[in-house]
Amino acid sequence: MLILSRKVDEKIKIGDDITLTIIEVHGDMVKIGVEAPKSVKIFRQEVFDAIQSENKAAASQISVDALKDIFTAK
Repeated sequence: MLILSRKVDEKIKIGDDITLTIIEVHGDMVKIGVEAPKSVKIFRQEVFDAIQSENKAAASQISVDALKDIFTAK
C-alpha cells in the first residue's frame, strides 16, 4: 500500500485518466474529489462489499437445472 500525505487542494494522479483532489479535512473526516472517465465505476468500500455480497447471494439461488432450462429453451 502506498501512503501519501496531501494538503487541501493538492492532487493525486492514478494513471492518465484519474485524479483525486483533497477537498477538505475536518477532524478525522477527509473529503476527496474524484475525476475519472464515466466508464470507471467508483464505489465507497462498504457499498462495493454490499454489492458483492448481494451478487453472491443471488448467484447461489440459481439452480443448475434452471440454468439448463434457460440455455436450452427454444
